[in-house]
Amino acid sequence: METILASIAVISGLAGIFGFGLAYANKRLAVEKDPKIQDLEEILPSVNCGACGYAGCSAYAEALANENADTTLCAPGGSDVIKKIASILGVDASEKTPMTARIYCGGDDVKTKIKYKYNGTYDCVSANALFGGFLECPTGCLGLGSCVKVCNFDAIKIDENGNTVIIDEKCTGCGACVLACPKHLIELVAKNKPVFVACNTTDKGGVCNKYCKVSCIGCKKCEKACQDDAIHVNNFLAKIDYDKCTACGACVKVCPTKCIHTNDPSILEEKPSPKEAEKVAV
Repeated sequence: METILASIAVISGLAGIFGFGLAYANKRLAVEKDPKIQDLEEILPSVNCGACGYAGCSAYAEALANENADTTLCAPGGSDVIKKIASILGVDASEKTPMTARIYCGGDDVKTKIKYKYNGTYDCVSANALFGGFLECPTGCLGLGSCVKVCNFDAIKIDENGNTVIIDEKCTGCGACVLACPKHLIELVAKNKPVFVACNTTDKGGVCNKYCKVSCIGCKKCEKACQDDAIHVNNFLAKIDYDKCTACGACVKVCPTKCIHTNDPSILEEKPSPKEAEKVAV
């Protein structure tokens, strides 16, 4: 018994000595963090999403303070954080266009056909590894939520019909979902450009319409309706040139399969013609 107690006493004593030594060394050898880095860490959102290209908010703060990193890289923080960063660093604040994610697929469990029943891991990457997924559409959204899992802002949801939806009000344009999608269906677009083509297939209209009722059939009605030359059909798929798009909504209105969407319903409201507007003004 005495031997056991003696052993415990020795171990406890050694633990105390080592603990005191580590505490002393920590205090004596500690490297003080640059106050500027601490100030930057406090204003950054601490979500560590990686949108800035660095390992996390702390790494970005260090790069800002020590490497003259671009002050506009924090997508989740937006303009407010950019201005605060500029204030701390003593540089001019640059404006950054708010971005949001767009999913180039509007198919869901009701409108699209499947080619086999999938019972594997509930994950788009895993499903895509098995013959490109279970959908007849080779480029369609699998709807298993890989993008949802990586979103730190609760800005993506799968609705009751299995359609993947971006919530613009919550999306910060961090780009995590873009990297997560195995079908490469998600892109970042300026929030002030609310019109997009929710399709990514280049199959001919007669082919894709058999497996998806909301696919682009390459009819070119949108191309003819656009007065800004902002949308063109190539390889049976309509693409929008956002440098030219004025979000007039003409393409949305004429699309026969409703594959062209807008997140701003107001642009679809009937507006009076110039002549009618003049009459109202008088």
